[in-house]
Amino acid sequence: MGKPTGFLEYLRQLPADRLALDRIRDWREFHHHLPEPDMLHQAARCMDCGIPFCHTGTLLNGMASGCPIHNLIPEWNDLVYRGLWKDALDRLHKTNNFPEFTGRVCPAPCEGSCVLGINAAPVTIKTIEAAIADRGWTEGWIQPNPPSTRTEKKVAIIGSGPAGLSAAAQLNRAGHSVTVFERADRPGGLLMYGIPNMKLDKEEVLLRRVRQLLDEGVKLETSTNIGADYAAEKLLKDFDAVVLCTGATKARDLAVPGRNHKGIHLAMDFLAANTRSLLQRNANKNLISAEGKDVIVIGGGDTGTDCVGSAMRQGCRSVTQIEIMPKPPIERAGDNPWPEWPKIYRMDYGQEEAAAQFGADPRIYLTTIKDFEADGSGHVRAARIVRVKWERNEKGQFVSREIPGSEKTLSSQLVLIAMGFTGPEQPLLDALKIERDSRTNIKASFEQYTTNIKGVFAAGDCRRGQSLVVWAINEGRGAARECDRYLMGQTDLP
Repeated sequence: MGKPTGFLEYLRQLPADRLALDRIRDWREFHHHLPEPDMLHQAARCMDCGIPFCHTGTLLNGMASGCPIHNLIPEWNDLVYRGLWKDALDRLHKTNNFPEFTGRVCPAPCEGSCVLGINAAPVTIKTIEAAIADRGWTEGWIQPNPPSTRTEKKVAIIGSGPAGLSAAAQLNRAGHSVTVFERADRPGGLLMYGIPNMKLDKEEVLLRRVRQLLDEGVKLETSTNIGADYAAEKLLKDFDAVVLCTGATKARDLAVPGRNHKGIHLAMDFLAANTRSLLQRNANKNLISAEGKDVIVIGGGDTGTDCVGSAMRQGCRSVTQIEIMPKPPIERAGDNPWPEWPKIYRMDYGQEEAAAQFGADPRIYLTTIKDFEADGSGHVRAARIVRVKWERNEKGQFVSREIPGSEKTLSSQLVLIAMGFTGPEQPLLDALKIERDSRTNIKASFEQYTTNIKGVFAAGDCRRGQSLVVWAINEGRGAARECDRYLMGQTDLP
């Protein structure tokens, strides 16, 4: 590495965030940027560890450890340290089609498995990745690069989320004619409507990359629901191959008394309506507003955090986030060793903003909802919550049990259910007669991506279940490789 002692000389430094009480007044991205000298110091901390666990993406105890797309992290850290930013970008693009996305929204399992993180703060890999990509756009190094020759093969990709876009980029690079079908009015899948603008800017970041793909020859058909607007059977006749990247968009709901009261919404309905309103310059009549309301968010994951942050920007009166799991420890527990993902207590941007406005982390742990109360017009006015404890049942499984006498009532005029997803929506899969596994995901083996229908492949959350953006990119690239092999008999795609 350029500076073998860098990890001894420089402390971990992250770019400052905009002040919480300032950033909740707008929907702009909330991060500042590190000056270049500081960025070079952060790259210098990469310690020439010999075995870079950071880019050996795998699953340990069901969670990602290291980078699932095998980014060549030590190599581009070294290039950044030496000021060779364009070379660093080229090295980054070898494994990642969209580093400006992952550099913003990925939880960075690479940092969780950084060797330096065994007994010190890990390298700021995610920050450096985003900086490389942003530098590439600023300097004009990222330009459309259409293939020099075209095959006569046509490929349809269903879904324009990270799996679909990465598959499209790779198959177009191989010279195939690629058409991406998206049922929403704009491309991006959950990148567009599931992640709010302050976390991933739609115009300046997401759609910029989509425009590059269009300029390279990828065709995009939005507002096209396969199976409704375009017959599924016709799809198989019109194209030589199909890649299903529909995501796992069937939300996990909450079956408790009062669930059907007005003012109780699934998180994605709330987030999507808000983003549409922003893109339409606040002209969306279907906006679900938190303004002046007591908001309850059910679920402690990233989507729950995005609901908290969005409610803050809409001007909620209060926000409470319900989490059924216990509060994580400040440091790694004994049963969570490196290089597993560190399951520790963190304050994400939404919780920081709520704490700045209301004085405390909005999360309540070891708590669940018993039922909802309505006012005279059928609109939710309160939620009854109860404390729980986790213990083993007769089969040895951990289950939650209510603690008698711990019930409490919280005022709420808006409830957002952010409890994750249960799998892909089924009508299209039924129409195509696609085989599914026991979890209702598409049955297709990892690294092969082939379904039971010849020429039809599957990648991303619709195959593996709800997961990270970086896993979706991994699978989109892998499915493109196998699709290209199917079409041509061989492939040069990585």
